[in-house]
Amino acid sequence: MSNKFERRYGLFTAICMVVGIVIGSGVFFKAQEILEKTGGNMPLGIVSWIIGGLVMLSCILAFAAMAQKYEKVNGVVDYAEATLGKNYAYHIGWFLSTFYYPTLTMALAWLSARYTLVFITSVNPEFPLLIPVAEGGCLIGPECMVLAMLYMVLSFATNALSPKLSGKLQVSTTIIKLIPLGLMAVVGIIYGIASGGLAHNFTTPASVHDVVDNPLLASVCSTAFAYEGWIIATSINAELKDSKKNLPIALISGCLIIIAVYVLYFVGVAGGASNQELIDHGATVAFTNLFGNVFGNILNLFVAVSCYGTLNGLMLGCCRGAYSLAVRNEGPAAHIFKTIDEDTNMATNSSVFGLICCAVWFVYFYLSNLAGTWTGAFIFDPTELPILTMYALYIPIFIAWMVKAKDESFLRRFAVPAVAVVASAFMIYATVRAHGVACLWYLIVFIIFMLLGTALKNPKKPNGHRHKK
Repeated sequence: MSNKFERRYGLFTAICMVVGIVIGSGVFFKAQEILEKTGGNMPLGIVSWIIGGLVMLSCILAFAAMAQKYEKVNGVVDYAEATLGKNYAYHIGWFLSTFYYPTLTMALAWLSARYTLVFITSVNPEFPLLIPVAEGGCLIGPECMVLAMLYMVLSFATNALSPKLSGKLQVSTTIIKLIPLGLMAVVGIIYGIASGGLAHNFTTPASVHDVVDNPLLASVCSTAFAYEGWIIATSINAELKDSKKNLPIALISGCLIIIAVYVLYFVGVAGGASNQELIDHGATVAFTNLFGNVFGNILNLFVAVSCYGTLNGLMLGCCRGAYSLAVRNEGPAAHIFKTIDEDTNMATNSSVFGLICCAVWFVYFYLSNLAGTWTGAFIFDPTELPILTMYALYIPIFIAWMVKAKDESFLRRFAVPAVAVVASAFMIYATVRAHGVACLWYLIVFIIFMLLGTALKNPKKPNGHRHKK
């Protein structure tokens, strides 16, 4: 067995990785949530989407500069190692492998299952569920849980057994998910302008019973989940052809596509339904108003496909997480997790580790956030709060780049990373204000994970000798 991946992905696939990983379910259901948090204020909602996109863009521009200089086995871990050393890189890699990748992945498996059932029950209202739809059967029912586990295992099998097929799946699902978003953006804006609906929504806020104290911060925080995941695309740098050239292009162009799609879709939805309808019934009502009940139901199928495409991209990161540490001879059982299967050219053992982490977090997510079996302390949203520490971990990298990148221009060395530092700090502040005390429980769990990672950083080899640094 070897320890290196082959160069199997091109620029178009890399762009689809960025776009496909980020655009999942968030854009479809966050429109309703953002309107609720902004008090039904459509212009403020658009500002929220733009700010969230600019935060992502600033960080991407900073990492794109690093991607042109550093290339090893896992983008952000490589950049951390080049700027701050192996110890910091290890801890970022550990967090990504055991916390960040798995939490987002298991959430997308659940969302894929949820919208599959929503589609099935919208087409066939008599479809039998052990928990009726009205009581949350599509959210927490056993059918949803079983289907979520099936999707999780299928995405694992695709990535672990056929990485090339996974790349093709990412391209196809990305194209599919852009169809309803593009249709709604174009048709919704044209219809909204012609009917006067857009002008009405821009000038007439909806009625919201519980308006949050800081609507802009809360709504920007909501966009964080919809914009998150792009950093996972950097994990394929060792498998990307001409990575130092193509990865920066993929990151920046993918980011611009995402921001444009999100903002235009949000405006298009406002053209298809009133603010009040969107708050009361969600974005589906806009599709139904413009395209009829049939397409309104089909939308749920598009959402399910979109979620599965994102799940596939997130699982890509999960499968490579333990490998990115082991190839540096760090972390538990490095000699096991750094091997590449000769037939599949994939880190199979690392993939299994990623799947196990996903399963563990899925159990926590179900018991604490979905079923409500666990209450009280240590209850937090694992789909949004890991983003808080991800941005916190970016900041030292950006600062170290400003210190070390002496051969770069002022723009690339100071201006871009300085903006990224401010943007990251803003996202941390917004997340803390939005989630309150839940952040404390999350940080306690985060610290425990980091201490465990420290203890496992340099385990003994099978012969009893420690790895050399």
